[in-house]
Amino acid sequence: MSFFRSAGLCLSLSLLLMGCDGGSNLGPVSAEEREALIRTAATTAPNLQPGEKIRVTVFGEDRLSGEYEIDPAGFISLPLAGTVKAAGFSKPQLEQELAKKFRGEYLRNPKVTVDVASFRPFYIMGEVGKPGEYSFKSGLNVMSAIALAGGSTYRASRSTILIQHVGEQGFKEYPLAPTIPVLPGDLVRVPERYF
Repeated sequence: MSFFRSAGLCLSLSLLLMGCDGGSNLGPVSAEEREALIRTAATTAPNLQPGEKIRVTVFGEDRLSGEYEIDPAGFISLPLAGTVKAAGFSKPQLEQELAKKFRGEYLRNPKVTVDVASFRPFYIMGEVGKPGEYSFKSGLNVMSAIALAGGSTYRASRSTILIQHVGEQGFKEYPLAPTIPVLPGDLVRVPERYF
């Protein structure tokens, strides 16, 4: 990791921890929003995002296969295919796009598979033992995220948690329950409870 990337990450995380995140609390989510989030996390794989590393396999073409990181603009650069938009696509959509790019005189009917090698990390802050950046794993929920971050402090809320999903403008309040999933790139804040 370069010095500038490390310094930028530290500065961003420091601002978030101090509460200067620029995002506002959007209030509690409705029961419908909560159920939609749970269904989405359980039934579909999230679309690819910048910062994720993907493994591209082109059957019979070891020189074209490999791991590629999606850059901040949402693109990957591959031999023979060039620069290809990846962010926002599902894995099957990107497989189709790459097959089109590889198709030509060199490859007649390329078979391409895409797997996520590593998801974008999630960030947890607030009333936890070890706030910071953590690797995302499939099936992650708010309770396991808090456990990864060293557990909650004695001042932590016992009933609510704040989450900002990628693309949202502020934090939404969710019940503190194991049914609430955490997604790649989420900002999770454990608020202080009021006595």
